[in-house]
Amino acid sequence: MADQEPVFQIQRVYLKEASLEQPNSPAILLEQEQPSVDIQLGVEANPVADGIFEVCVTATVQTKINEKTVFLVEVKQAGIFEIRNLAQEQMGQIMGIACPQIVYPYLRGNVADLIQRGGFPPVHLSEINFQAMYEQQQVQAAQTSGPATLPQ
Repeated sequence: MADQEPVFQIQRVYLKEASLEQPNSPAILLEQEQPSVDIQLGVEANPVADGIFEVCVTATVQTKINEKTVFLVEVKQAGIFEIRNLAQEQMGQIMGIACPQIVYPYLRGNVADLIQRGGFPPVHLSEINFQAMYEQQQVQAAQTSGPATLPQ
């Protein structure tokens, strides 16, 4: 294994899941007040086959006016990656930092497009430092249950 070249290839990037809910429409659309916006992001990685992994970046965007939901958008953008011949400690970083950085721009575009198609001004997700996010998750995992690694 040490004499084999490392392999990192993008097989495919795709929209795995998307939903838009407007549970209080049309009445909430007549409100003049500015809504509050809550954005949650997540990353998950799962093995698909030998040396093939799916990495998903999820975004949940919820806007509310006076505790009533204006809209709720949930999007899961995924990528399939071939990753071989890397040291164990590099695998977590590749799947927790490099792969999400590749998938995230597609997620951002799909979130903005879905919200705009719902009749709202687009919400543009800001750039994310996946390295800082990964390192924070590693620290939190170490504090709760010892060292954490993404699935291999």
